[in-house]
Amino acid sequence: MSGRTRRATAAPRAPRAPAQAPGEVRIIGGQWKRRRLPVPDRPGLRPTPDRVRETLFNWLGQDLTGWHCLDAFAGTGALGLEAASRGAAPVLLVEQDAGLAAALVRTAERLGAAQVRVQRGDGLAALRTAVPGSLHLVLLDPPFGQEACFEPALQAAARALAPDGFAYLEAPRRWSEDALAALGLAVHRHLKAGAVHAHLLRPAGRAA
Repeated sequence: MSGRTRRATAAPRAPRAPAQAPGEVRIIGGQWKRRRLPVPDRPGLRPTPDRVRETLFNWLGQDLTGWHCLDAFAGTGALGLEAASRGAAPVLLVEQDAGLAAALVRTAERLGAAQVRVQRGDGLAALRTAVPGSLHLVLLDPPFGQEACFEPALQAAARALAPDGFAYLEAPRRWSEDALAALGLAVHRHLKAGAVHAHLLRPAGRAA
């Protein structure tokens, strides 16, 4: 018998799940859960963090079947596509940047998202032309450097919302109850995550 000590054979390592690339985000829930969305390299493009999206759709509920939705500053489409993944239809994604709008079209085609329409243009104009009271969910995530568009976007969203609808606002600061009430909205839920203030809003006068 050999006097050498035998080394224990190491158990084979389980393969690691592929890491999420820095240029992508994932849909968190619904029919497209875990599907990846590209994040093009654009100044100021800031996809909603996973934690915030997860919390938002916990607030809203996981089944949005039949909800009419407008994502006014779509960017990567993460918010609007998350709503569509949970049954919202129709969903309109509005994006000013031509390259981002083209990427959204490709993503919707890849997902087979027939209920999603992409419109290149001004999100504020799209809100203002929406039929009053026609939307169950308005998603507002403007570039944080464009503070001037927040107030008119909120005002237009309040007009477009159905009585039982919700508006989601992502902003670099918390909006006060008084400022929102002047625009026809009230806070339903609020979350701060890092530099992001996430507001879920309802039409003013509706019971919480």
